[in-house]
Amino acid sequence: MGIGLFCFIGLTFPRSAVAITIKEEEELSREFQKLVLSHFQLIKDPIIVNYVNQIGQKILAVMPAQPFAYRFYVVKEDVYNAFATPAGHIYINSGLFAAMETEDELAGIIAHEISHVVSRHISQKIERSKKVNIATLAGVAAGFLLGAGGAATAANAVTIGSMAAGQSVMLAYSREDEIQADQRGLEYLGKSGYSGEGLISILKKIRSKQWFGSEQVPNYLMTHPASEDRIAYIDTWLDRRSNPVDQTDSYEFRRAHTYLVANYQDVDLTLNLFKDAVANRPGDPLAHYGLGLIMARTGNRRDAVVHLKAALEKRAFDPYILTDLGKIYIQEGSYPQAVSILESSLSIDPGDPERLFFLGRALVGMERFEKAAEILMTLVANNPDYEQAYYALGEAFGRQGKQADSHYYLGLYYRKTGKPKTAYFHLNRALPDIADPAKKQQIENLLKVINAELKQMPAGLP
Repeated sequence: MGIGLFCFIGLTFPRSAVAITIKEEEELSREFQKLVLSHFQLIKDPIIVNYVNQIGQKILAVMPAQPFAYRFYVVKEDVYNAFATPAGHIYINSGLFAAMETEDELAGIIAHEISHVVSRHISQKIERSKKVNIATLAGVAAGFLLGAGGAATAANAVTIGSMAAGQSVMLAYSREDEIQADQRGLEYLGKSGYSGEGLISILKKIRSKQWFGSEQVPNYLMTHPASEDRIAYIDTWLDRRSNPVDQTDSYEFRRAHTYLVANYQDVDLTLNLFKDAVANRPGDPLAHYGLGLIMARTGNRRDAVVHLKAALEKRAFDPYILTDLGKIYIQEGSYPQAVSILESSLSIDPGDPERLFFLGRALVGMERFEKAAEILMTLVANNPDYEQAYYALGEAFGRQGKQADSHYYLGLYYRKTGKPKTAYFHLNRALPDIADPAKKQQIENLLKVINAELKQMPAGLP
């Protein structure tokens, strides 16, 4: 469905319009990302994010070298939607992912979106005009792409706030764009070992959501014209294949899908779904995994442990299931059990940041503060954007009585989480007693930057 339809005002682009440059495309993508992050929640769970990126990279591996570093995201929104921004940022809504049943369906959507980026369908439609700047283009694009379905209020605010002095233009994928994206997408799917059946089956599911009123039309159909023609074309393409590819039955897909449904879909429906799954498939580890996750979500941690252990009886070396069991032990205050489980998961998948983080938390719970700080410092050294680890480090050093280090890491945490006043307080408290010259210089530089920012901020912000 791609970045399909933009609504701007007053500009028209000739058929021979010059495509924006690669640099401009990357700038537009950065502006779009700012708007996404300010109005919508991205799902950051590694079990989901790593898996979606794995599928994206598998498809990219069969393609020619690309000018962009592609990135793949899952947006926490129930409405059926997926879209690509310029410069290779691909977004899939959690509601659409939850509706999928096979890895081929996910691969089909991703391949189609990648194909729009490769074909530069968006950049070819944007004339380099001084009448509409990059921020405006990104804002109105976000307003349309993210608005239909579940987040209209936020998206309308984005759109209205980005429109400049009554200018408007409409950019839409043409029928030819869709055919080209389908052709390329199907080619990439075949080369990477996927069946085109996945793309057609998910398109039919999306189409089934189109009932009566225009407000109920999924974003994916609104931004992808001629859906019936597309389905007919893909059907014909599949019929012509001499060596059809079977759809992929992937444990990794089922595990990521189970995690997403259990943690992000309706609680009551999900609880009943996994109770039925366990009753009908008692030997299925992922049925028990899903039921354990939803029970933990509802606060029934005792039964959650039972079902996660049942899952591990069939998948003893699954690091994700082990990690989730470790999290529940932490919530229960059973820190020795959590440490044992999390150390086991790290022996299977060393260096994973989430497992290191929860192991650090469990060690703090056991009052093994020095070991916790050692692990958490390793984590932030290799993953400097892992925000929660800085707070945990502040706690670990504070519990040891090392107040300067505690204030230092708390300052970094609040800096990274957008609370400049609180960050300034902690960093200022850390400065006099920090012995490390490099850290002292870093704090002084940060205090200058934050002080300048605070002078420009409206009153009342944290």
